[in-house]
Amino acid sequence: MKLRGLGLALAAVRDLREFRAPASTEELEAFETVVLAGFVLARASAGLADGTIRGDVGNLEQMRTWFGRPLWDMEPADAYFGRVIRGSPSGTRLARYQTLTTYFAFLELRHKVEIHQLTGRVVDCPIDEMNRPRGSKDAQLRIPPTSPEVGALLAGAVGVLLAGRRTGRVLAVVAALAGGGRG
Repeated sequence: MKLRGLGLALAAVRDLREFRAPASTEELEAFETVVLAGFVLARASAGLADGTIRGDVGNLEQMRTWFGRPLWDMEPADAYFGRVIRGSPSGTRLARYQTLTTYFAFLELRHKVEIHQLTGRVVDCPIDEMNRPRGSKDAQLRIPPTSPEVGALLAGAVGVLLAGRRTGRVLAVVAALAGGGRG
């Protein structure tokens, strides 16, 4: 039906999910493996160390084992941080918290549509302000070095350069510092 003079039209829209067969358990397991592999590749391409990536995967596997289903099914009510690792050291809780929030950011950016198509679920991180672990490992305020400190650093770099050790690396550091770190 067209509305005269406005160029607007109405169309019948139907939900295609009702015509799609639900994903099998095997398909979901294979997709979960592909997603985890993609997460590892994304972390590696971001330049993270292998040990960091191994720690992330270990944290995800431990949470997945506890949960018994794909992590994208996790909701705030599951209370992993409130019940399961409540007595763990704060560093462990914070590492798992960071891993889970990073994983969900990855899921939301790269696989949100696919997960919705396969499961009907909308990916949403189960960690919110009410159930995030206490503590913080945020970077502390960094105060830039004073001019005398920069001078001492450059003098030391020149000394190393003159001694002939790691010449290429020292030249790069001196060039960066001499230019104020700007390219």
